[in-house]
Amino acid sequence: MRDAPSAPFGSSLDSSPAARPPWTQIDTVLLDMDGTLLDLRFDNYFWLELVPRRYAQRHELTLEAAREQLIPRFAARQGTLEWYCTDFWSSELALDLRALKHEMRERVCFLPGAEEFLQALVDRGRRTVLVTNAHRDALAVKAGQTGLARYFDTMISSHDFGAPKEHDAFWRMLSDRLSFDPQRTLFIDDSLPVLRAARRHGLAHIIAACHPDTTQDARTVTEFPTVRRVEELLGALLETPGKNKNSRG
Repeated sequence: MRDAPSAPFGSSLDSSPAARPPWTQIDTVLLDMDGTLLDLRFDNYFWLELVPRRYAQRHELTLEAAREQLIPRFAARQGTLEWYCTDFWSSELALDLRALKHEMRERVCFLPGAEEFLQALVDRGRRTVLVTNAHRDALAVKAGQTGLARYFDTMISSHDFGAPKEHDAFWRMLSDRLSFDPQRTLFIDDSLPVLRAARRHGLAHIIAACHPDTTQDARTVTEFPTVRRVEELLGALLETPGKNKNSRG
C-alpha cells in the first residue's frame, strides 16, 4: 500500500523480462514515490498495524474488532482519491493522521539504491518528476524526512488534479501541466492499475517495480517490463551521456 489503506498489484504468474529502457531516447522520467523510491514497509506498518491499534485505543475496541471495522471501510474507497486522502481518513477515523505520520517519520526511508539512481538522473540532465497519489500532508512528512525534493524538477500529487493516477483524467491533466512527449518519457510505478492508466495515455516506456516492501517477497507481473528496484537501472544509465537541462521541454 502506498500511503493508503491497501492497494492491488496483480499477477502471481512468472515475471516478465527485466527492464532495459533506451536511455538515449528518454528525456523525462516520471517516478512514483511509495514502493518505487521509498520502502513501502512504512505504509504497510502505518495502515495495517499502527492505525488499527490507535483506532482501537481511541474507540475502546479490541485490535481484532478495530480491524474488522476498518478493512471494509478501506476497501469501499479503493481506487478513489479519498482512499489516499489524509484529511478524509482523519475525519472518518477521528484520528490525526498527519500528526501520526509525523510521529512515525523516522521509519520512512529510501529503498536500497534509489538515491543513487535519482542522483544519476539529475547528473545526466533528465527531467525528473515525482508523481504520487500521496496527500500533500504525507508528501511533506516524507520529503522532510528523506530530502527527496532535491532530486526533482517538480513533485506532483494527484490531489492537485482531483483524480488519482489510476484515472485517465489524471494523465490528461498531467500532460497539460508538464507538456512531456509520451514517446520520450519513462514511467516507473509499483501499481498495476496505475501502470495500465499510463499505458492508455500512450507512454512508450513503462516499468513495474516489483519489490516495494523490503520486509516482504518480491511480487510478480507479466504485463510490463520489471525491476525489483530502480537501482537495477543504474548501470545502463551511467553509461549514457548527459543532456543539457536547459534544452528540455
